[in-house]
Amino acid sequence: MVGSSSKVSIIILVAFAITIPCLEGGIGEFDDFLKGQALEAHEIALESYVPDPVNMTDDLNINVHGALTEVFKEESNHTRRELKQKYGGPCLALNPIDRCWRCKKGWAKNRFKLAHCAKGFGRKATGGLEGKMYIVNDPSDDDPINPKPGTLRFGVLQKEPLWIIFARSMIIKLNYELLISSDKTIDGRGANVMIKDGSGLTMQFVNNVIIHGLRLQNIKSTPGGTIRDSWNHVGIRTKADGDAISIFGSSNIWIDHLSLSDCEDGLVDIIQGSTGITISNCHMTKHNDVMLFGASDTFTGDKIMQVTVAFNHFGQGLIQRMPRCRWGFFHVLNNDYTHWLMYAIGGSSAPTILSQGNRFIAPNNNAAKEVTHRDYAEPSVWEKWQWRSENDVFMNGANFVQSGPPLGKLPFNKGFLMKPRHGSQANRLTRFAGALNCKANSPC
Repeated sequence: MVGSSSKVSIIILVAFAITIPCLEGGIGEFDDFLKGQALEAHEIALESYVPDPVNMTDDLNINVHGALTEVFKEESNHTRRELKQKYGGPCLALNPIDRCWRCKKGWAKNRFKLAHCAKGFGRKATGGLEGKMYIVNDPSDDDPINPKPGTLRFGVLQKEPLWIIFARSMIIKLNYELLISSDKTIDGRGANVMIKDGSGLTMQFVNNVIIHGLRLQNIKSTPGGTIRDSWNHVGIRTKADGDAISIFGSSNIWIDHLSLSDCEDGLVDIIQGSTGITISNCHMTKHNDVMLFGASDTFTGDKIMQVTVAFNHFGQGLIQRMPRCRWGFFHVLNNDYTHWLMYAIGGSSAPTILSQGNRFIAPNNNAAKEVTHRDYAEPSVWEKWQWRSENDVFMNGANFVQSGPPLGKLPFNKGFLMKPRHGSQANRLTRFAGALNCKANSPC
């Protein structure tokens, strides 16, 4: 088994190297520096890849069950939720990620605690844990080559690990695509930080990044040009697509407690051999193409893609792709799908999708009751794809078309898959999805 896994890794690495000249991802000029960065990033991705994800389960996943052992008095779970519900009671941490750090009065004095809270395939992400604190006190974004100290762009481009926080609430309009380097945490807790009306956040050929507690809204396509993409390299970029979050050839990424809406392209795109990623506790609204995991039906390098999507609320105004998957392994658990217009979960190129403990509330349109959508394949082909539903709750006529054989017994001992609660608990587990209104010296 070990020998066969090594051969697969070598084949994928060679295929990736051959594909490098064809990469897009906003790169206008693929020079020797970027080629080296791409190969290094892919080697890290292969190290992060779990050859048998079904049998690699999270050592803390039983906490998903423990997270709801207490009985909370809250709204019934049989109706659609409003876009945002006010809550004035005591701090509640209802899922295992939140239980790791929330509801502790001293969270602001121990921000680095967050680095130990990731679960799922992105559980290795520690971000800027080993670095210093960097404070953003300037919301401007005027120079993409030599950004000013104090700006967000200056912080994310530094060589060393950094834990990036914000001096106050601010609106940041990124005039150019923001390329984030390895070993960074962007921590918006304690301030209302909104990225809007400009470009979005990109992780390209990097490793170990945490993005937490931001609001990204109305992200637009922005011009390319000469842009610094790391502390020691300036490159030519093409026009940015308008994604809120773009993950390209990167590994060990954790996206948590973001509020995402109304962007020109996708809310979260994960492509080009990225792996080891968790998207959790996010609130997504008012968008068409929500999440794209794998951009091409011909790029087999995405077979190493492994993504956890957990405790998110897919809310008002969403149309499709929650997510839309290719090639890899995708664990979708304990999310609350209260709105979609076309479908919720889709894919092509034989991805493996394990849907567990989600709540799906179908739209009133009888033509859009099906949760799943398969592209570019006849039933005789896609019936072999492993798309399995376990302990999901289906409401208002929602239905999940399963395919392929069962994934087998999941031991849930140590590894990367979290054991879910039943779908009837999904709205509780996701109740505080999105950016939180945290205040220092108070539970968050």
